[in-house]
Amino acid sequence: MALPPKFSGQLLTSASGSSAKHTIELYLDYVCPFSAKIFKTFYSSVVPLINQKYTSPGIRVIFRQQIQPWHPSSTLTHEAGAAVLRTAPNSFWAFSEKLFEHQKEYFDVNVVNEGRNETYKRLAKLAGSVEGVDEKTILDLLVVSDKPGEDGSLNVGNKVTDDVKFQVKANRVTGVHVTPTVLFNGVEERSISSGWTAEQWDEWLGKNAV
Repeated sequence: MALPPKFSGQLLTSASGSSAKHTIELYLDYVCPFSAKIFKTFYSSVVPLINQKYTSPGIRVIFRQQIQPWHPSSTLTHEAGAAVLRTAPNSFWAFSEKLFEHQKEYFDVNVVNEGRNETYKRLAKLAGSVEGVDEKTILDLLVVSDKPGEDGSLNVGNKVTDDVKFQVKANRVTGVHVTPTVLFNGVEERSISSGWTAEQWDEWLGKNAV
């Protein structure tokens, strides 16, 4: 699937780049423990392998944000990701790494007694700890007003609602449900597990990324 320019930060620029022949798409949810597990291994160990061993014909890597609505905070965390994409796209992967490190702080038990805008404040502060991201700018995009819109509407959303809508619509086209899900050249690769080691990734890449 194509990557709209407004979401260009989801493309990992440190990997093979836009001219690569293969594409790996990682469908991940910020409050999914298994997503955190695969992201940590992939980002810290597999990406260096791609850059060292699999530069020809090359591999594009795309992070697809997959909201899992049975955890209400999933939407809030992905909205924060959308805000970073809009204001500091080059910091999106670094922010994602930081958010996965702190994901338990946004699990159900840790947000159930917290107002939505309070959760946004914590997310904006976390984002602001990443180089290139401004906390106040992120918070401005996330907060939801308690006043009706100019047309009297009460479902006013926030300034990244439309971005999240687009991502959800795009993901529905692929039919992805479970997180994590990995697509290779547009097709789900069910053999890949969140528990894979760097060595297992290397073996799989050696057979498929040629």
